Amino acid sequence: MSSWSWYSGALGAARKPLNQENGPLSYQSVALVVGITGIVGNSLAEILPRPDTPGGPWKVYGVARRPRPQWDANHPVEYIQCDISNPKETETKLSGLKDVTHLFYVTWASGSNEAENCEINSRMFKNLLNCIIPNAPKLRHICLTTGKKHYFGSFDSFGIAAHDPPFTEDLPRLDAPNFYYNLEDILFENVAKKDGLTWSVHRPGVIFGFSPNSMMNLICTLCVYASICKHEGVVMRFPGIKEAWSSYSEASDADLIAEQEIWAAVDPKAKNEAFNCSNGDVFKWKHFWKVLAEQFEVECGEFEDGERLTLAELMKDKESVWDEIVKQNKLVPTKLQLVGDWWLADHTLGIEYPLDTMNKSKEHGFLGFRNSKSSFVHWIEKLKVSKIVP
Repeated sequence: MSSWSWYSGALGAARKPLNQENGPLSYQSVALVVGITGIVGNSLAEILPRPDTPGGPWKVYGVARRPRPQWDANHPVEYIQCDISNPKETETKLSGLKDVTHLFYVTWASGSNEAENCEINSRMFKNLLNCIIPNAPKLRHICLTTGKKHYFGSFDSFGIAAHDPPFTEDLPRLDAPNFYYNLEDILFENVAKKDGLTWSVHRPGVIFGFSPNSMMNLICTLCVYASICKHEGVVMRFPGIKEAWSSYSEASDADLIAEQEIWAAVDPKAKNEAFNCSNGDVFKWKHFWKVLAEQFEVECGEFEDGERLTLAELMKDKESVWDEIVKQNKLVPTKLQLVGDWWLADHTLGIEYPLDTMNKSKEHGFLGFRNSKSSFVHWIEKLKVSKIVP
């Protein structure tokens, strides 16, 4: 049985409210979440401080490169603006966090190719570990978030020598540059330097979650596209290939990823292991496309034969349209290039998405799951309630 009995995995399950007025005077665990405003970091920021979260009560430090965004202001997190690609800034701002017991690394940076991805992401992770491990004597566990590209390759080498799905955690690395591999090697090397320090690696796929500034927020991108279609009175055409439209896909709910990482941080059975993290079901985009259209009351398109549509082309020069939508609907001020990650949607809807298996995670005791349709609707609703989309 999972030690996480209070989270059955049902989206929307009752959670105890956070009582900030009568909060704990002392903490059992202290989390440092690097990438706190990202799509997984946002879920960790909401779940960790709750009074019934395993390993708690938790104190939470949150690190991000940008100033604290408006939509993150209510999280009970000690926010630290820090660019961890800068070693001096990292040392100055983070070396004083001597009470940290658990590190959640849920960030990444994008270069122009995989060689640059390897260089910048390795530098960021090294800077952080070189600062935290010597200065946090109580540090017990490091959670590293990577992803399914571990199995099918980086964007540069996608599919060239990919494994045959469903993906299992024991598959060997591909013979191609991949910054996920670099991060794992840095993790293993640094953990070995400190007695008793453990690790876990988490490999989600396409993430359903909330973070308006994330480079990897597919749902926000699709909501922005649907909103523009509704505003212009046009059909919401499907910008993808036939295989994506009619074959099985899967997703990873951001809250589920956060739950798995917290479980791995506190459960002895999860130490020093890598885990896939997906919802545990499958769906087809031809069904979810109708759900998206219903949520925004826009005419739903179908898959179109012929030359493939792409959002990068469909949404070209739509900045002023989005500005008008934001103004008319009194939304949180955002720029289209920050909330519309067309490249991500074009990639996701441009492939037959490979599936993984959650067997290892379940065998080690984590039984969490999500209904992907419920997850899809939940995060759309959160974007609406937060006034990111109309």
